[in-house]
Amino acid sequence: MGQLMGDDELTTEEEQDYFINDITGNKNVYKDILDNLYDGVYITDSDRRILYWNNGAEKLTGYRKEEMINRCCWDDILVHVDENGSNLCKGECALKKTLGDGISRESEVFLKHRDGHRIPVLIRTTPLRDREGVVVGGVEIFSDNSPRISMRQRIEELHKLAMVDPLTELANRRYLEMRINSQLNEFQRYGWRFGLIFIDIDNFKMFNDQYGHDIGDKVLKMVSRTLFETSRPFDLIGRYGGEEFIALVVNVSLDQLKKVAERFRSLVERSSLTVEGKKLAVTISVGYTQAQKHDTMDTLLRRADMNLFRCKNSGKNCSTGDSDEQYGKKKT
Repeated sequence: MGQLMGDDELTTEEEQDYFINDITGNKNVYKDILDNLYDGVYITDSDRRILYWNNGAEKLTGYRKEEMINRCCWDDILVHVDENGSNLCKGECALKKTLGDGISRESEVFLKHRDGHRIPVLIRTTPLRDREGVVVGGVEIFSDNSPRISMRQRIEELHKLAMVDPLTELANRRYLEMRINSQLNEFQRYGWRFGLIFIDIDNFKMFNDQYGHDIGDKVLKMVSRTLFETSRPFDLIGRYGGEEFIALVVNVSLDQLKKVAERFRSLVERSSLTVEGKKLAVTISVGYTQAQKHDTMDTLLRRADMNLFRCKNSGKNCSTGDSDEQYGKKKT
């Protein structure tokens, strides 16, 4: 097996075929099974060089196998990050650990789609061993971990009612305001707590002036996809207007709302577009607030907007929310 991986005369395609065939004993079987899985699957050698990339991986990431074969998974491609935006590929990489100790692992991460936005995936890594039991490669299987199905059904319903923003395909301002009023009524009647997150893309006008409106629209789509894909299935993300977005987050404490807001911020920061070979990225400022019994839609939006304004004045690319005192908590 070691001789096989070091044979310079083999082409990449021959190498991956022989590599997997030596482990499975049947090249046709592995191709038929793996190529038809919905989950993404890629196989690497011991240096994490990608030797196989299945159809499911193409669909989930947008990257064709021709773009991925023979590249190392730690290259600046998928860039797995955790919910805090920390780069895992060059640090706490599950596959790297599995190759090192031969132990299978499972974790939830966010990968970067070819279009730039972030997608939550559940990854499982397992070692590949030769006939002597030596770890000679690894397999990573990743599954879509987003609230895509229920959210898409809701979006389809909104399309019929003309309540979807045509550019981002998120809920539009009209529907957002209807939902805010509905959530307030439920909160006042039943005590069902919820929070509102106000999101604004930093320096977007300057970005538009520099790169043009076509690129600006792509950035709006990228940010909206990251927010959409990384939200919970029972929450709502919408475009409020221009470069402003709103998230309605239900059944949360103030501490939980803060974590959601900060997750949005960090994952947008780790998203990027590639235009003419140049990587373009933006950041967002986030103001969040929790609904109170006396709130109207205007007071709720105003408070979230004031928190957003505080965030902008603090240097942008941050999240700012209500103080503990507003909700009767004693600071320790």
